[in-house]
Amino acid sequence: MDGGSGLNLISKIIADTLKVDVSVLSGANIANEVGQEKFCETTIGYRIRPNGQLFYELFNTPYFRVAIVNDPSGVELCGALKNVVAIGAGMVDGLDLGDNTKAAIIRVGLVEMMRFAKLYDPTVQDATFFESCGIADVITTCAGGRNRRLGEAFVRTGKSFDVLEKELLNGQKLQGASTCEKLYQYLKDRELVHKFPLFSSIYQICFENLAPENITRFHLTHVNKL
Repeated sequence: MDGGSGLNLISKIIADTLKVDVSVLSGANIANEVGQEKFCETTIGYRIRPNGQLFYELFNTPYFRVAIVNDPSGVELCGALKNVVAIGAGMVDGLDLGDNTKAAIIRVGLVEMMRFAKLYDPTVQDATFFESCGIADVITTCAGGRNRRLGEAFVRTGKSFDVLEKELLNGQKLQGASTCEKLYQYLKDRELVHKFPLFSSIYQICFENLAPENITRFHLTHVNKL
């Protein structure tokens, strides 16, 4: 997901710049586990069916199981938005609030992911969120990804994400914090912040000195309506 004057999907930028069709691969695919050939699933979102089928044939193996869906925007949005949810899950760990609270953050996060994706692109399909790129990637990222780890470290140490990124990620980048900034600005520009209480709380904790304990103070009346 790119920034600039608004939000734009990387796949669209590449397609528009190079004048080529672009498919999107995303899923519960922690890299070192894939490298060890441990079983996992992934999702490829295609616009042109034969291209999606070609990528399926190139990538599908007995340990790396591929599903293809006609929803590249949904696949890419899932891949970006789950990192924001994972920061929230890490904050829960940093506060020692337990697994029940983390499960609530995951559930509410998935609802807000679906709501935002449909706001951004009404063609996004509900079913995409139940593929590997959706709920599975949210779960694995909230359990073991770098965004979860830095969300926890942010609460426990009080250090900024810029500092933690340098100290803990060995040159990798923290996607969730920058996505959260762009996401919040997009919602603020459209006066929609109140419809995304979890995303908004995560942003305010990260960038506006809101106390981390506020991570659970969202209003379910807003959360539960897609």
